[in-house]
Amino acid sequence: MTSRDGTAPHRIVVVGGGAAGLQLATRLGERFGRRKEAEIVLIDRSRTHIWKPLLHEVAAGSMDVGHHAVDYLHHAHAHGFRYRIGRMTGLDRNARTIRLAASHDAEGREITPERSVPYDTLVIAVGSASNDFGTPGVAEHAIALDTPDQAERFHRRLINAMIRAHAQEQPVRPGQLHVAIIGAGATGTELAAELHRTTRQVAATGLDRIDPDKDLKLTLIEAADRVLPAVPPKLSGDVLALLGRIGVEVLTGARVTEVRGDGVQLADGRFVPAELTVWAAGVRAPDFLRDLDGLETARNNQLVVTPTLQTTRDPNILALGDCAHLVDPATGAPVPPRAQAAHQQATHLLRQMPNHLAGKPMAPFRYRDFGSLVSLGEYSAVGNLMGFIRGRNVFVAGLFARMMYQSLYKMHQRALHGTGKVALDTAARALTRRTEPRVKLH
Repeated sequence: MTSRDGTAPHRIVVVGGGAAGLQLATRLGERFGRRKEAEIVLIDRSRTHIWKPLLHEVAAGSMDVGHHAVDYLHHAHAHGFRYRIGRMTGLDRNARTIRLAASHDAEGREITPERSVPYDTLVIAVGSASNDFGTPGVAEHAIALDTPDQAERFHRRLINAMIRAHAQEQPVRPGQLHVAIIGAGATGTELAAELHRTTRQVAATGLDRIDPDKDLKLTLIEAADRVLPAVPPKLSGDVLALLGRIGVEVLTGARVTEVRGDGVQLADGRFVPAELTVWAAGVRAPDFLRDLDGLETARNNQLVVTPTLQTTRDPNILALGDCAHLVDPATGAPVPPRAQAAHQQATHLLRQMPNHLAGKPMAPFRYRDFGSLVSLGEYSAVGNLMGFIRGRNVFVAGLFARMMYQSLYKMHQRALHGTGKVALDTAARALTRRTEPRVKLH
């Protein structure tokens, strides 16, 4: 397991500390790094990790990032790998190096310079970002929920808007406290339900000049003919009914043509007033992957990989998670950019890495779709579990579905920290939640 020059341990560089990348680096560090059998390096532009499916809770204020963030530097030290801050901008396959942009602090001072990092095996797990499809005004007036910083930025703007409306002398203007959420996939739908609850709790903390039923309005906008278009119609119908019961306005078959500072323009001529707009419609891999030293990419910038998750033009470069394009031979369709796919791919690569390091063939990855779960906060949760009982699909709702949804996060935590630490942390959180505000107000 030596490097290509034979003088040092084989160097595995993982770029991207999301669900897939951090899980893989953690387990590789424990398996190879601690024994000095290989050097494991994780590179990410941020300093902390938050499980991306929970960013809607950060945006709504029901999750405090400080309680759930994983510090890369500390985590790396505890699990046998190294963490380096940086944003990947390029690749030199001949020299086997990646290029990183300089990093800066909030005041613009340089922290790390632009530099190159060598590798023997490169794993790219940089995830995905929102795709605005070139819609005018999105960059200027809408907020995506791709990162914790974006989620916290939206939350601050929401709280400030409510305090501003309460403090002003004139009554709340029509549209002043309206929120438009563009995209009724999992992120948009879950955010709508969570915001309905938390905004009312914020108003109840003393902002008595705000009438939640009159002044606060949430509008969910979807270009397809139903919410959650990627899940079975029954699930979609159940979620639509619940959103209707709690007062979320849902517009389906509505294509957005422009986002403005005061609202959203639709193709059919309708205008949706909104002080805050969230863009949650569509994803694509980062633009820098599009021309990465000759590696093959799909239309949405994903790196095309073989069934072994190796890129088609370089077996020493692998990709997994949302940034990887792999056609599932069982369905003929690409493996979807979902958390369960990223988790399965990270687990597969961990098992196959010894073969790769020994120069042996790697086994192909097989994706298994376990279904979908959608959390609607404290209101409910719904889902379909595929192959749950004798190969049949089972639809679940209510408390059981909520427990299943919460268990997904616990599985992610266990992959990073182990069962013992997660059990202790869960017990501690159960006790401290009794003394903390239910909604973060800063």
